[in-house]
Amino acid sequence: MPSNKTALIIGASRGLGLGLVQRLVEDGWDVTATVRDPAKATQLTELPRVQVETLEMNSGTQLDALQQRLHGQVFDLLFVNAGVMGPGDQNAERAQLADVGDLFMTNAVSPIRVAQRFAPQLRNDGVLAFMSSILGSITIPDGSELCLYKASKAALNSMINSFVTLQQPQQTVLAMHPGWVKTDMGGENAEIDVLTSTQGMLEQVKANAGKGGLYFINYKGDSLIW
Repeated sequence: MPSNKTALIIGASRGLGLGLVQRLVEDGWDVTATVRDPAKATQLTELPRVQVETLEMNSGTQLDALQQRLHGQVFDLLFVNAGVMGPGDQNAERAQLADVGDLFMTNAVSPIRVAQRFAPQLRNDGVLAFMSSILGSITIPDGSELCLYKASKAALNSMINSFVTLQQPQQTVLAMHPGWVKTDMGGENAEIDVLTSTQGMLEQVKANAGKGGLYFINYKGDSLIW
């Protein structure tokens, strides 16, 4: 039976975002999915029960327009998936201001801007989820070859912590590590496929709905160290 639940997925044209939309549709959800270029999102546009919207997350103008188009809609899930790996060379000695600025805006700042706008449209027992990473853990020393990406995810986690203090009433907020996944970003040597990861993440969304509070977990529900 259809669940009649609704989701807003930010960044859904491919990889984990597309996989999340596919799992939600299979589970009977109605989905609004954003992409930067709908012409390149043919797999998404062919899915039933999916409303495709255009959004460049870093653009305040486009966020304003999306907010107007979705005015009055209510969601059970807001999942901010969009993110970038950053420059190929992540040595701090050679880092360029424009590259680092774009990386941190996309991975840490813009996801919170999205949440500030659309979290009020979540039901009280809804879930606000961010695509984080275990590399965002300050406690775990790792990822030297991806130090800028790691720092951007640590910044996201920090901004999520700040954001939840504004939540009234406080919905469930998840900083989600999807696992090391075979995507364009994760590469072919990754440990799991998109199906495994997105099935697990949907299970965690459903398991945590209505609980309230902030959790840093992976796709299997294991708690992670901030």
